Amino acid sequence: MAIAKFAEIKEYMLSQIEIAAWPEHSRVPSENELAEQFSVSRMTARRALQELTEQGILYRTQGVGSFVAALKSQSSLLEIRNIADEIHSRGHAYNARLLQLTELPCPAVIATALGLKRNEPVYFSLIVHLENNQPLQLEARYVSPHLVPGYVQQDFNQQTPHQYLSFIAPLTEAEHTVEAIWPDDFTCKHLTLKKPEPCLRLTRRTFSREGAVSLAYLTSPGSRYRLGGHLNFSFATNKGVI
Repeated sequence: MAIAKFAEIKEYMLSQIEIAAWPEHSRVPSENELAEQFSVSRMTARRALQELTEQGILYRTQGVGSFVAALKSQSSLLEIRNIADEIHSRGHAYNARLLQLTELPCPAVIATALGLKRNEPVYFSLIVHLENNQPLQLEARYVSPHLVPGYVQQDFNQQTPHQYLSFIAPLTEAEHTVEAIWPDDFTCKHLTLKKPEPCLRLTRRTFSREGAVSLAYLTSPGSRYRLGGHLNFSFATNKGVI
């Protein structure tokens, strides 16, 4: 089956990268070479290459070929993805370190963002997400207790807040901004930075049909993480629109 072969090709390519048989920036087999090696069509081989490229594992140079990308983690600004799924898609191990899960008096800026009153209860979680046991992201998240009353009873060592919230309050809308920050001592400690370095901070507010569900601050070392994505454009040349 084409699907089985497509998965087999991706697994093979990921394993070669994982064991460093194909180091960063090395050229990987072409569509023709993969099609011949796995006895599949070029379309099946092309799909494997394309999806690995979209995940940030490979990059393409027009007319030259596909190459192993620098081994930073990549997330997309174009979609809301579960960080555990991102890490597993790279063939790496995910685990989490729960630092805090509690109820707090709502700060003014959080109250405005979530449609709450200042100092009324708000749920708060603080989690370190790890890739192959290396801290990748520090997540500080405020959650509306009106929309997610069971939040502080969850075990976020077993599932991510994103997984739980997507099930309890399905996402209908999100907004986010990205900025470069200089980490404080607390952030350096929990991301195990030997010395401060520029970090990426993504601020994300999510909504369900009932209103604003959560406001999260996601902070990652610039040396370990990047943001990117893939867009498909529709061309309407008869209307002069691209």
